[in-house]
Amino acid sequence: MKSKQNTQLCVTLHKGVFGGKSMKNKSMTILPIFFTVFIDLLGLGIIIPILPAVILNPVAGLLPMQYDFSLRTIIYGFLIASYPIMQFFGAPILGVLADRMGRRKILLASLVGTMIGYILFAIGIVTQNIWLLFLGRSVDGFTGGNISIAQSAIADISDESNKARNFGLIGMAFGLGFVIGPFIGGKLSDPSIVSWFNFDTPFWLAAVLSIINLLMVFRLFPETLKARKTGRVDLFAGIGNIRRAFGIKEMRTVFIVVFLLTIGFNFFTQFFQVFLVGKFQYNQSQIGDLFAYMGIWIAIAQGAVLRPLSRKFSSTQILSYAVLLLAIVFPILLIPDNALWIYVIIPFIAILQGLIQPNSTAIVSGLSDRSSQGEILGINQSIVSLAQAIPPILAGFLTIINLNLPTLFAAGSTFLAWIVFINRFKKRSAGIEQSVKKVN
Repeated sequence: MKSKQNTQLCVTLHKGVFGGKSMKNKSMTILPIFFTVFIDLLGLGIIIPILPAVILNPVAGLLPMQYDFSLRTIIYGFLIASYPIMQFFGAPILGVLADRMGRRKILLASLVGTMIGYILFAIGIVTQNIWLLFLGRSVDGFTGGNISIAQSAIADISDESNKARNFGLIGMAFGLGFVIGPFIGGKLSDPSIVSWFNFDTPFWLAAVLSIINLLMVFRLFPETLKARKTGRVDLFAGIGNIRRAFGIKEMRTVFIVVFLLTIGFNFFTQFFQVFLVGKFQYNQSQIGDLFAYMGIWIAIAQGAVLRPLSRKFSSTQILSYAVLLLAIVFPILLIPDNALWIYVIIPFIAILQGLIQPNSTAIVSGLSDRSSQGEILGINQSIVSLAQAIPPILAGFLTIINLNLPTLFAAGSTFLAWIVFINRFKKRSAGIEQSVKKVN
Protein backbone atom coordinates (compact mmCIF):
# COMPACT_ATOMS: atom_id res chain seq x y z
CA MET A 1 0.00 0.00 0.00
CA LYS A 2 2.80 2.37 1.01
CA SER A 3 4.71 1.53 -2.18
CA LYS A 4 1.63 2.32 -4.27
CA GLN A 5 1.27 5.69 -2.55
CA ASN A 6 4.93 6.49 -3.20
CA THR A 7 4.54 5.58 -6.87
CA GLN A 8 1.50 7.86 -7.13
CA LEU A 9 3.43 10.66 -5.43
CA CYS A 10 6.28 10.31 -7.93
CA VAL A 11 3.82 10.48 -10.82
CA THR A 12 2.25 13.62 -9.35
CA LEU A 13 5.64 15.28 -8.86
CA HIS A 14 6.67 14.32 -12.39
CA LYS A 15 3.55 15.95 -13.80
CA GLY A 16 4.06 19.08 -11.73
CA VAL A 17 7.73 19.51 -12.69
CA PHE A 18 7.59 18.38 -16.29
CA GLY A 19 4.45 20.09 -17.47
CA GLY A 20 1.64 17.97 -16.15
CA LYS A 21 -1.76 19.20 -17.20
CA SER A 22 -3.05 20.11 -13.74
CA MET A 23 -0.05 22.22 -12.76
CA LYS A 24 0.18 23.83 -16.17
CA ASN A 25 -3.51 24.69 -16.31
CA LYS A 26 -3.48 26.31 -12.90
CA SER A 27 -0.43 28.44 -13.62
CA MET A 28 -1.88 29.44 -16.99
CA THR A 29 -5.18 30.31 -15.30
CA ILE A 30 -3.54 32.66 -12.82
CA LEU A 31 -1.62 34.57 -15.51
CA PRO A 32 -4.68 36.05 -17.33
CA ILE A 33 -6.36 36.75 -13.98
CA PHE A 34 -3.27 38.64 -12.82
CA PHE A 35 -3.21 40.61 -16.07
CA THR A 36 -6.94 41.38 -15.83
CA VAL A 37 -6.60 42.94 -12.38
CA PHE A 38 -3.43 44.77 -13.45
CA ILE A 39 -5.19 46.31 -16.50
CA ASP A 40 -8.15 47.42 -14.36
CA LEU A 41 -5.92 49.22 -11.88
CA LEU A 42 -3.71 50.54 -14.66
CA GLY A 43 -6.77 52.21 -16.20
CA LEU A 44 -7.78 53.73 -12.87
CA GLY A 45 -4.22 54.96 -12.37
CA ILE A 46 -3.81 56.38 -15.88
CA ILE A 47 -6.74 58.72 -15.45
CA ILE A 48 -5.43 60.29 -12.21
CA PRO A 49 -2.97 62.75 -13.80
CA ILE A 50 -4.81 63.27 -17.09
CA LEU A 51 -8.32 64.34 -16.07
CA PRO A 52 -7.27 67.51 -14.20
CA ALA A 53 -5.22 68.64 -17.20
CA VAL A 54 -8.02 67.83 -19.67
CA ILE A 55 -10.92 69.29 -17.68
CA LEU A 56 -9.44 72.12 -15.59
CA ASN A 57 -7.09 73.62 -18.18
CA PRO A 58 -9.01 75.89 -20.63
CA VAL A 59 -6.22 75.48 -23.20
CA ALA A 60 -7.01 71.74 -23.48
CA GLY A 61 -10.13 72.74 -25.42
CA LEU A 62 -12.37 69.95 -24.17
CA LEU A 63 -14.75 72.40 -22.50
CA PRO A 64 -15.76 75.86 -23.78
CA MET A 65 -13.25 78.60 -22.90
CA GLN A 66 -15.91 80.60 -21.06
CA TYR A 67 -16.33 77.87 -18.42
CA ASP A 68 -14.71 79.13 -15.21
CA PHE A 69 -12.66 77.04 -12.76
CA SER A 70 -15.68 76.44 -10.48
CA LEU A 71 -17.83 74.93 -13.23
CA ARG A 72 -14.90 72.86 -14.45
CA THR A 73 -14.33 71.32 -11.02
CA ILE A 74 -18.02 70.34 -10.80
CA ILE A 75 -17.85 68.61 -14.21
CA TYR A 76 -14.57 66.99 -13.14
CA GLY A 77 -16.24 65.63 -9.99
CA PHE A 78 -19.20 64.13 -11.85
CA LEU A 79 -16.90 62.57 -14.46
CA ILE A 80 -14.85 60.84 -11.75
CA ALA A 81 -18.03 59.71 -9.98
CA SER A 82 -19.46 58.10 -13.13
CA TYR A 83 -17.07 55.12 -12.80
CA PRO A 84 -17.88 54.03 -9.19
CA ILE A 85 -21.60 54.77 -9.70
CA MET A 86 -21.74 52.38 -12.65
CA GLN A 87 -19.55 49.87 -10.81
CA PHE A 88 -22.02 50.02 -7.91
CA PHE A 89 -24.75 48.77 -10.26
CA GLY A 90 -22.60 46.57 -12.51
CA ALA A 91 -20.49 44.52 -10.09
CA PRO A 92 -23.40 42.60 -8.45
CA ILE A 93 -24.91 41.83 -11.87
CA LEU A 94 -21.62 40.49 -13.23
CA GLY A 95 -21.23 38.42 -10.06
CA VAL A 96 -24.63 36.76 -10.51
CA LEU A 97 -24.03 36.15 -14.22
CA ALA A 98 -20.60 34.65 -13.48
CA ASP A 99 -22.24 32.20 -11.06
CA ARG A 100 -24.91 31.28 -13.62
CA MET A 101 -23.00 31.27 -16.92
CA GLY A 102 -19.43 30.67 -15.80
CA ARG A 103 -16.41 32.85 -15.05
CA ARG A 104 -14.88 32.66 -18.54
CA LYS A 105 -17.82 33.98 -20.57
CA ILE A 106 -18.52 36.91 -18.26
CA LEU A 107 -14.84 37.77 -17.89
CA LEU A 108 -14.52 37.92 -21.68
CA ALA A 109 -17.65 40.10 -21.96
CA SER A 110 -16.43 42.46 -19.25
CA LEU A 111 -13.02 42.81 -20.93
CA VAL A 112 -14.76 43.78 -24.17
CA GLY A 113 -16.57 46.47 -22.18
CA THR A 114 -13.30 47.69 -20.65
CA MET A 115 -11.69 47.91 -24.11
CA ILE A 116 -14.68 49.83 -25.50
CA GLY A 117 -14.56 52.19 -22.51
CA TYR A 118 -10.91 53.09 -23.16
CA ILE A 119 -11.53 53.58 -26.90
CA LEU A 120 -14.54 55.82 -26.28
CA PHE A 121 -12.54 57.88 -23.79
CA ALA A 122 -9.64 58.29 -26.24
CA ILE A 123 -12.00 59.28 -29.07
CA GLY A 124 -13.72 61.72 -26.70
CA ILE A 125 -10.40 63.46 -26.03
CA VAL A 126 -9.44 63.53 -29.74
CA THR A 127 -12.84 64.91 -30.82
CA GLN A 128 -13.15 67.09 -27.68
CA ASN A 129 -16.51 65.53 -26.84
CA ILE A 130 -17.15 65.54 -23.07
CA TRP A 131 -20.13 63.20 -23.42
CA LEU A 132 -17.95 60.47 -24.92
CA LEU A 133 -15.72 60.79 -21.86
CA PHE A 134 -18.73 60.22 -19.61
CA LEU A 135 -19.87 57.29 -21.76
CA GLY A 136 -16.39 55.74 -21.78
CA ARG A 137 -16.03 55.97 -17.99
CA SER A 138 -19.56 54.61 -17.47
CA VAL A 139 -19.02 51.58 -19.73
CA ASP A 140 -15.67 50.86 -18.09
CA GLY A 141 -17.20 51.29 -14.62
CA PHE A 142 -20.11 48.93 -15.30
CA THR A 143 -17.77 46.23 -16.57
CA GLY A 144 -15.14 47.03 -13.91
CA GLY A 145 -16.75 44.43 -11.69
CA ASN A 146 -14.53 41.88 -13.43
CA ILE A 147 -12.17 42.19 -10.45
CA SER A 148 -14.73 40.29 -8.36
CA ILE A 149 -14.91 37.63 -11.12
CA ALA A 150 -11.11 37.35 -11.07
CA GLN A 151 -11.19 36.90 -7.29
CA SER A 152 -13.87 34.22 -7.65
CA ALA A 153 -11.76 32.40 -10.24
CA ILE A 154 -8.76 32.48 -7.89
CA ALA A 155 -10.92 30.96 -5.15
CA ASP A 156 -12.13 28.29 -7.61
CA ILE A 157 -8.61 27.03 -8.39
CA SER A 158 -7.06 27.47 -4.94
CA ASP A 159 -6.93 25.25 -1.89
CA GLU A 160 -5.88 26.09 1.65
CA SER A 161 -2.19 25.49 0.86
CA ASN A 162 -1.95 28.07 -1.93
CA LYS A 163 -4.93 30.40 -1.47
CA ALA A 164 -2.96 33.08 0.40
CA ARG A 165 -0.17 32.98 -2.21
CA ASN A 166 -2.62 33.21 -5.12
CA PHE A 167 -4.53 36.11 -3.60
CA GLY A 168 -1.16 37.70 -2.86
CA LEU A 169 -0.53 37.73 -6.62
CA ILE A 170 -3.81 39.61 -7.08
CA GLY A 171 -2.67 42.11 -4.46
CA MET A 172 0.60 42.49 -6.36
CA ALA A 173 -1.35 43.22 -9.56
CA PHE A 174 -3.31 45.90 -7.69
CA GLY A 175 -0.10 47.49 -6.45
CA LEU A 176 1.67 47.39 -9.81
CA GLY A 177 -1.33 48.88 -11.61
CA PHE A 178 -1.64 51.73 -9.14
CA VAL A 179 2.09 52.55 -9.32
CA ILE A 180 2.58 52.20 -13.08
CA GLY A 181 -0.80 53.70 -14.10
CA PRO A 182 -0.29 57.28 -12.87
CA PHE A 183 3.34 57.27 -14.01
CA ILE A 184 2.67 56.22 -17.61
CA GLY A 185 -0.49 58.34 -17.69
CA GLY A 186 1.59 61.40 -16.85
CA LYS A 187 4.49 60.56 -19.17
CA LEU A 188 2.59 59.30 -22.23
CA SER A 189 0.40 62.43 -22.23
CA ASP A 190 3.35 64.84 -22.07
CA PRO A 191 4.40 66.10 -25.55
CA SER A 192 7.59 67.57 -24.06
CA ILE A 193 8.86 63.98 -23.69
CA VAL A 194 7.84 62.77 -27.18
CA SER A 195 6.32 65.19 -29.68
CA TRP A 196 3.37 62.96 -30.67
CA PHE A 197 2.36 62.11 -27.08
CA ASN A 198 -1.02 63.60 -26.17
CA PHE A 199 -3.80 63.27 -23.59
CA ASP A 200 -5.35 60.40 -25.55
CA THR A 201 -2.13 58.35 -25.96
CA PRO A 202 -2.31 56.47 -22.61
CA PHE A 203 -5.87 55.36 -23.32
CA TRP A 204 -4.96 53.91 -26.71
CA LEU A 205 -2.22 51.96 -24.93
CA ALA A 206 -4.73 50.78 -22.31
CA ALA A 207 -7.10 49.70 -25.11
CA VAL A 208 -4.30 47.69 -26.78
CA LEU A 209 -3.42 46.05 -23.45
CA SER A 210 -7.12 45.20 -22.99
CA ILE A 211 -7.12 43.45 -26.37
CA ILE A 212 -4.04 41.46 -25.34
CA ASN A 213 -5.78 40.61 -22.07
CA LEU A 214 -8.88 39.51 -23.99
CA LEU A 215 -6.78 37.19 -26.16
CA MET A 216 -5.00 35.79 -23.09
CA VAL A 217 -8.29 34.96 -21.38
CA PHE A 218 -9.69 33.47 -24.61
CA ARG A 219 -6.63 31.25 -25.19
CA LEU A 220 -5.39 30.44 -21.67
CA PHE A 221 -8.29 30.80 -19.24
CA PRO A 222 -10.37 27.62 -18.73
CA GLU A 223 -13.73 27.61 -17.03
CA THR A 224 -13.05 27.35 -13.29
CA LEU A 225 -16.61 27.17 -11.98
CA LYS A 226 -17.50 23.61 -11.03
CA ALA A 227 -21.08 24.00 -9.81
CA ARG A 228 -23.23 26.72 -11.33
CA LYS A 229 -25.81 28.57 -9.28
CA THR A 230 -29.12 30.14 -10.22
CA GLY A 231 -29.50 33.74 -9.18
CA ARG A 232 -31.75 36.61 -10.22
CA VAL A 233 -30.16 39.46 -12.18
CA ASP A 234 -31.19 42.66 -10.43
CA LEU A 235 -30.11 46.12 -11.61
CA PHE A 236 -30.64 47.42 -8.08
CA ALA A 237 -28.76 44.63 -6.29
CA GLY A 238 -26.22 47.21 -5.07
CA ILE A 239 -28.98 49.12 -3.30
CA GLY A 240 -30.20 45.83 -1.82
CA ASN A 241 -26.66 45.20 -0.54
CA ILE A 242 -26.67 48.55 1.26
CA ARG A 243 -30.00 47.69 2.89
CA ARG A 244 -28.67 44.30 3.97
CA ALA A 245 -25.56 45.96 5.40
CA PHE A 246 -27.65 47.91 7.87
CA GLY A 247 -29.87 44.91 8.55
CA ILE A 248 -27.00 42.76 9.86
CA LYS A 249 -26.77 43.94 13.44
CA GLU A 250 -23.31 42.58 14.25
CA MET A 251 -21.85 44.03 10.99
CA ARG A 252 -23.56 47.42 10.95
CA THR A 253 -20.87 49.35 12.81
CA VAL A 254 -17.91 48.00 10.86
CA PHE A 255 -19.67 48.78 7.58
CA ILE A 256 -20.17 52.38 8.76
CA VAL A 257 -16.45 52.56 9.57
CA VAL A 258 -15.51 51.19 6.12
CA PHE A 259 -17.92 53.66 4.48
CA LEU A 260 -16.44 56.67 6.30
CA LEU A 261 -12.84 55.54 5.73
CA THR A 262 -13.48 55.09 2.01
CA ILE A 263 -15.14 58.50 1.74
CA GLY A 264 -12.20 60.10 3.55
CA PHE A 265 -9.46 58.54 1.43
CA ASN A 266 -11.33 59.24 -1.81
CA PHE A 267 -11.80 62.91 -0.94
CA PHE A 268 -8.02 62.93 -0.93
CA THR A 269 -7.14 60.72 -3.94
CA GLN A 270 -9.84 62.07 -6.25
CA PHE A 271 -9.40 65.80 -5.63
CA PHE A 272 -5.85 66.30 -4.37
CA GLN A 273 -4.88 66.64 -8.05
CA VAL A 274 -7.08 69.75 -8.22
CA PHE A 275 -5.30 71.14 -5.16
CA LEU A 276 -1.91 70.48 -6.81
CA VAL A 277 -3.00 72.23 -10.00
CA GLY A 278 -4.53 75.18 -8.16
CA LYS A 279 -1.76 75.78 -5.61
CA PHE A 280 1.42 74.52 -7.28
CA GLN A 281 0.43 74.59 -10.99
CA TYR A 282 1.30 70.89 -11.37
CA ASN A 283 1.04 69.42 -14.87
CA GLN A 284 -0.06 65.87 -15.70
CA SER A 285 3.48 64.49 -15.64
CA GLN A 286 4.17 65.87 -12.15
CA ILE A 287 0.83 64.54 -10.83
CA GLY A 288 1.61 61.11 -12.29
CA ASP A 289 5.03 61.09 -10.59
CA LEU A 290 3.55 61.99 -7.21
CA PHE A 291 0.81 59.35 -7.27
CA ALA A 292 3.23 56.68 -8.50
CA TYR A 293 5.48 57.67 -5.59
CA MET A 294 2.52 57.24 -3.23
CA GLY A 295 1.73 53.84 -4.75
CA ILE A 296 5.28 52.66 -4.08
CA TRP A 297 4.93 53.59 -0.41
CA ILE A 298 1.57 51.79 -0.16
CA ALA A 299 3.28 48.69 -1.60
CA ILE A 300 6.10 49.07 0.94
CA ALA A 301 3.55 49.33 3.75
CA GLN A 302 1.72 46.17 2.69
CA GLY A 303 4.84 44.24 1.80
CA ALA A 304 7.30 45.20 4.53
CA VAL A 305 5.45 46.96 7.35
CA LEU A 306 2.12 45.13 7.65
CA ARG A 307 3.47 41.62 8.25
CA PRO A 308 5.73 42.39 11.26
CA LEU A 309 3.10 44.68 12.79
CA SER A 310 0.42 41.98 12.39
CA ARG A 311 2.58 39.56 14.39
CA LYS A 312 2.68 41.93 17.37
CA PHE A 313 -0.65 43.74 17.19
CA SER A 314 -4.24 42.84 16.37
CA SER A 315 -6.22 44.36 13.52
CA THR A 316 -8.26 46.47 15.93
CA GLN A 317 -5.12 47.77 17.64
CA ILE A 318 -3.52 48.74 14.32
CA LEU A 319 -6.69 50.50 13.13
CA SER A 320 -7.21 52.37 16.40
CA TYR A 321 -3.87 54.16 15.89
CA ALA A 322 -3.54 54.23 12.08
CA VAL A 323 -6.96 55.82 11.44
CA LEU A 324 -6.38 58.61 13.97
CA LEU A 325 -2.90 59.32 12.61
CA LEU A 326 -4.22 59.46 9.04
CA ALA A 327 -6.87 61.99 10.08
CA ILE A 328 -4.11 64.13 11.62
CA VAL A 329 -1.74 63.91 8.63
CA PHE A 330 -4.27 64.92 5.95
CA PRO A 331 -4.47 68.62 6.97
CA ILE A 332 -0.65 68.86 7.14
CA LEU A 333 -0.69 68.59 3.33
CA LEU A 334 -2.24 72.07 3.21
CA ILE A 335 0.59 73.77 5.12
CA PRO A 336 3.62 73.75 2.77
CA ASP A 337 4.20 76.55 0.28
CA ASN A 338 6.95 74.51 -1.36
CA ALA A 339 5.70 71.49 -3.32
CA LEU A 340 8.77 69.43 -2.33
CA TRP A 341 7.37 69.11 1.20
CA ILE A 342 4.42 67.17 -0.26
CA TYR A 343 6.90 64.39 -1.08
CA VAL A 344 7.89 64.30 2.59
CA ILE A 345 4.29 64.04 3.83
CA ILE A 346 2.87 61.61 1.24
CA PRO A 347 4.75 58.51 2.56
CA PHE A 348 3.01 58.85 5.95
CA ILE A 349 -0.41 58.92 4.26
CA ALA A 350 0.50 55.99 2.00
CA ILE A 351 1.86 53.81 4.81
CA LEU A 352 -1.12 54.48 7.08
CA GLN A 353 -3.58 53.71 4.27
CA GLY A 354 -1.55 50.61 3.41
CA LEU A 355 -2.15 49.40 6.97
CA ILE A 356 -5.80 50.48 7.22
CA GLN A 357 -7.21 48.85 4.07
CA PRO A 358 -6.17 45.19 4.63
CA ASN A 359 -6.89 45.30 8.36
CA SER A 360 -10.38 46.71 7.87
CA THR A 361 -11.08 44.00 5.26
CA ALA A 362 -9.76 41.37 7.71
CA ILE A 363 -12.20 42.58 10.36
CA VAL A 364 -15.12 42.49 7.92
CA SER A 365 -14.13 38.96 6.91
CA GLY A 366 -13.57 37.91 10.52
CA LEU A 367 -17.06 38.95 11.58
CA SER A 368 -18.70 36.59 9.07
CA ASP A 369 -18.60 32.82 9.06
CA ARG A 370 -17.01 30.89 6.22
CA SER A 371 -20.31 30.06 4.55
CA SER A 372 -21.19 33.76 4.11
CA GLN A 373 -17.78 35.16 3.18
CA GLY A 374 -18.78 35.83 -0.43
CA GLU A 375 -22.02 37.56 0.51
CA ILE A 376 -20.44 39.77 3.18
CA LEU A 377 -17.46 40.76 1.02
CA GLY A 378 -19.90 41.51 -1.83
CA ILE A 379 -21.89 43.81 0.46
CA ASN A 380 -18.63 45.40 1.54
CA GLN A 381 -17.72 46.06 -2.12
CA SER A 382 -21.09 47.76 -2.71
CA ILE A 383 -20.43 50.01 0.28
CA VAL A 384 -16.96 50.85 -1.05
CA SER A 385 -18.31 51.66 -4.55
CA LEU A 386 -21.00 53.95 -3.13
CA ALA A 387 -18.47 55.66 -0.87
CA GLN A 388 -16.16 56.22 -3.85
CA ALA A 389 -18.95 57.95 -5.79
CA ILE A 390 -19.87 60.54 -3.15
CA PRO A 391 -16.58 62.48 -2.60
CA PRO A 392 -15.95 63.70 -6.19
CA ILE A 393 -19.49 65.07 -6.52
CA LEU A 394 -19.33 66.91 -3.18
CA ALA A 395 -15.71 67.99 -3.69
CA GLY A 396 -16.59 69.64 -7.00
CA PHE A 397 -18.87 72.04 -5.12
CA LEU A 398 -16.61 72.36 -2.06
CA THR A 399 -13.68 73.50 -4.22
CA ILE A 400 -15.78 76.47 -5.35
CA ILE A 401 -15.80 77.66 -1.73
CA ASN A 402 -12.17 76.86 -0.93
CA LEU A 403 -9.47 74.76 -2.57
CA ASN A 404 -8.52 73.21 0.80
CA LEU A 405 -11.98 71.91 1.73
CA PRO A 406 -11.83 68.46 0.06
CA THR A 407 -8.65 67.60 1.98
CA LEU A 408 -10.20 68.90 5.22
CA PHE A 409 -13.29 66.78 4.55
CA ALA A 410 -10.97 63.79 4.02
CA ALA A 411 -9.55 64.43 7.49
CA GLY A 412 -13.01 64.95 8.99
CA SER A 413 -14.52 61.77 7.55
CA THR A 414 -11.47 59.75 8.65
CA PHE A 415 -11.63 61.21 12.15
CA LEU A 416 -15.36 60.42 12.35
CA ALA A 417 -14.57 56.82 11.33
CA TRP A 418 -12.07 56.67 14.20
CA ILE A 419 -14.66 58.01 16.68
CA VAL A 420 -17.20 55.36 15.59
CA PHE A 421 -14.57 52.66 15.68
CA ILE A 422 -13.31 53.53 19.17
CA ASN A 423 -16.66 54.23 20.82
CA ARG A 424 -18.83 51.49 19.38
CA PHE A 425 -16.70 48.89 17.74
CA LYS A 426 -13.61 48.44 19.87
CA LYS A 427 -15.81 47.29 22.76
CA ARG A 428 -16.36 44.10 20.79
CA SER A 429 -12.68 43.68 19.90
CA ALA A 430 -12.15 40.59 22.02
CA GLY A 431 -14.87 38.65 20.20
CA ILE A 432 -13.82 40.04 16.83
CA GLU A 433 -10.18 39.09 17.26
CA GLN A 434 -11.18 35.52 18.07
CA SER A 435 -13.24 35.42 14.85
CA VAL A 436 -10.42 36.93 12.78
CA LYS A 437 -7.96 34.36 14.14
CA LYS A 438 -10.35 31.54 13.23
CA VAL A 439 -10.72 32.81 9.65
CA ASN A 440 -6.97 33.31 9.27
